[in-house]
Amino acid sequence: MPVFIHVLGLAVFAQGTSEFMLSGLVPGIARDLSVPVAAAASLTSAYAVGMVVGAPLMAAWSARWPRRRALAGLLAAFVAVHVAGAVTHDFAVLFGTRIVAAVVNAGFLAVAMSVATSLATPEKQARATAVLLSGVTLACVAGVPAGALLGERAGWRAAFWAVAALCLPALALVFRSAPAEAAGRARVRVRREIGVLRARPVRSALALAALVNGATFATFAYLAVIATETARLPAAAVPGLLAAFGAGAFAGVTVAGRAGGGGDGDGRPRRGLVLASAALPVGWAALALAGAAAVPLFALATVQGALSFGVGSAVVHRVLRVASDAPALGGSFATAALNAGAVAGPLLAGAATAATGDQRTAAWISAALAATGLVLTATARRAESAGRPRA
Repeated sequence: MPVFIHVLGLAVFAQGTSEFMLSGLVPGIARDLSVPVAAAASLTSAYAVGMVVGAPLMAAWSARWPRRRALAGLLAAFVAVHVAGAVTHDFAVLFGTRIVAAVVNAGFLAVAMSVATSLATPEKQARATAVLLSGVTLACVAGVPAGALLGERAGWRAAFWAVAALCLPALALVFRSAPAEAAGRARVRVRREIGVLRARPVRSALALAALVNGATFATFAYLAVIATETARLPAAAVPGLLAAFGAGAFAGVTVAGRAGGGGDGDGRPRRGLVLASAALPVGWAALALAGAAAVPLFALATVQGALSFGVGSAVVHRVLRVASDAPALGGSFATAALNAGAVAGPLLAGAATAATGDQRTAAWISAALAATGLVLTATARRAESAGRPRA
């Protein structure tokens, strides 16, 4: 595995920390900038929307750049907006920096996926994708709690400075080691790649990515509330529960990477992906039923973290495989699909829990989304086995 792929993983870790750390910084931001808590919380939504919109736009815009310039430029912009966010006293400016950070984060991740798979040998491409996604899971396990602790001890601005500082080693290594060849130049190539992304297997894989991530974050957003209000655990137990989910997620991504991803050589979803997809809705339903007890809640959070991120990693690799003729934009559409799910899942869970008054309803939403994904996976495998047209 080329060392540079791990450099990209470090950058993704820093960016993932930035994406998720806001949940622990909202009270401090609200107090310091004299805005309502709801306004401060909207920074998280702004980031998610920026990720959805930014991935395809930035990938298309930077497609004609040499890869080193694209990666370094996007990462440098990410550092700059975090410095701007750390020094501003204007909430509107901070809001703007979060949108810009999300857009360049999405662009960096899209280009990084393309670079990682091009540097790895075919049999290690799934592992290369897993290395990048493990940066996100490590952000959940270590980066987010560390950011929350730093914000509590030194203020929310310190967390922004820390993210900027964490990006600097990766930025230096990108300048030194990134491949310099063009990622794709002609506008006609971008148009052709968009045509490739309209193919049935690609659409199916993108939809599955959105459904799996929607299921993941529908419940993840409510884990803390389920723990304290339903399972009656003390607030001090919440970091441990989130860490258990994150540890499972890291294990799932690692196993998926070593197993070789989500598609057979002929493009069909692997049998393992189908089986893991089948386990997902069962696990979410079990959490909905047994989540009121501490031990099942911790156990199921760990298992579902592993399954969710394992399946998610395999699906991302499948997107890149079936969209191999769209090397510049395939990763960006995978990124957009994942983040679309991350936005939609919690919104659906919020509406459902508000209607029922039971926070565990979020897990039933996850089960429904995952079951829909299972149907989509089984249908895609059956269609490919039958030799149906792909587009």
